[in-house]
Amino acid sequence: MSKNARNARRADRSKRQGWLIAGLLIAGGLLLIGAVLFSSLQSDRNSNPDFMPEVSGQPSLEVDREVIDLGDVKLGQTVSATFTLTNVGDRPLRFSQAPVVQVAAGC
Repeated sequence: MSKNARNARRADRSKRQGWLIAGLLIAGGLLLIGAVLFSSLQSDRNSNPDFMPEVSGQPSLEVDREVIDLGDVKLGQTVSATFTLTNVGDRPLRFSQAPVVQVAAGC
């Protein structure tokens, strides 16, 4: 095997390892976000003794807004938005999959 072929195989292997590490970091980050959301939802309910569930017999996730319009954003400008998630049910809310946030441009 030539030296160029070995170098190409090493570069390919290194690239695959880089993608694997990036994927693991993204998955771990999503799981961490889910855990933080779950923890904050539970602590909000536990800290409010007057909590009256809107949904009985199951968890129910309520979002304070469905759309956040940031207007026109210049390239390179950083913007942020916040929203609140609340479990309005009377059962613990558990995520069976990692939460997904969809960003729509030009709508």
